[in-house]
Amino acid sequence: MLHTANPVIKHKAGLLNLAEELSNVSKACKIMGVSRDTFYRYRELVAEGGVDAQINRSRHAPNLKNRTDEATEQAVVDYAVAFPTHGQHRASNELRKQGVFISDSGVRSVWLLHNLENLKRRY
Repeated sequence: MLHTANPVIKHKAGLLNLAEELSNVSKACKIMGVSRDTFYRYRELVAEGGVDAQINRSRHAPNLKNRTDEATEQAVVDYAVAFPTHGQHRASNELRKQGVFISDSGVRSVWLLHNLENLKRRY
């Protein structure tokens, strides 16, 4: 018998408990309106990590923030401090001449991260 106070898990635990009481997985799934495949997935989660393992887990790989590498970021910041009057487009072009490849919107993103988004802050 599985018990929990978490409302997300309560429904899943209820399904597992009902199947145990009825001794019939198929009937329990019909009553609860869940496929047997889902039932066995829930049961496998409980077997692996206990009742708390049933909290909704994302099946997608985490989407890490699209960040520029630190060397490029530092080059953009150094350029912004050295040439505060240059805009993002010109900064991108000048950095490209120096071998640092970053788009103008990438320059803007780095400026926003470092609070250098306007001329007053770059001075």
